[in-house]
Amino acid sequence: MDESIFIYVIIGFTAQLVDGALGMAYGTLCTAVLLAMGIPPATVSAGVHSAQFFTAGLSGAAHTLLKNIDWRLCISLALACVCGGIIGALFLVHMDTSVIRPWVSGYLLLLGIFIVYRSLTNDVVERKKGDTGPGLLTPLLGFFSGMLDAIGGGWGPMVTSNLIARGEPPRYAIGSVNTAEFFVKSAIAATFFATIGLVFHKIVIGLLIGGVLAAPFGAYVLRIINPRILIGVVGGLIIALSLYQLSKVFL
Repeated sequence: MDESIFIYVIIGFTAQLVDGALGMAYGTLCTAVLLAMGIPPATVSAGVHSAQFFTAGLSGAAHTLLKNIDWRLCISLALACVCGGIIGALFLVHMDTSVIRPWVSGYLLLLGIFIVYRSLTNDVVERKKGDTGPGLLTPLLGFFSGMLDAIGGGWGPMVTSNLIARGEPPRYAIGSVNTAEFFVKSAIAATFFATIGLVFHKIVIGLLIGGVLAAPFGAYVLRIINPRILIGVVGGLIIALSLYQLSKVFL
């Protein structure tokens, strides 16, 4: 196996272990690591979203079979996120790499801080499925989350955390977000394919192989490691990688 592909396999394996245990952070972690390796932001996002197209499809199918989805919530998120994701992808493609890189790193830094904050708080009041409709805030959350996800990842931490924090049952929040994610990743990956290609790039192949190999072990990781500790560690790693990127720009 090509040595560089092997590196991407390790990245995909590690990120999928975390995502399998927490239901989030795959894209954010992959993006932060690949950017730290010096890969251009558009190539990073295209590779990560192309790999997630396959994993999100499998995840969405599983949640559909297990009836973990609030379809009103899922459809409301998906429609708005697809629009935001396409806009974010086009923005990333047409921006100069040297200009956009520090902004993406700054966004990831804030996202890492947010993830650490979520690991330290647990103030959630759960309501029953269907108590209220998606409302106006759901598509707004979806649009901006989709746009930011195309630029630097973060769909899971942003959307799932916000939905659970406002009282959505975790089962339906995670199931609905994972199912809507398939449509979002499809739209973003298709936008990158239409502009810069990259469907069978070694980044995509490596991340996919690593993700498939790690998929069976996510639940086991959740059993042996406290989820809040794992979230804190992941957030800390994303913060460190982002600061490293910013230091290369400003120091």
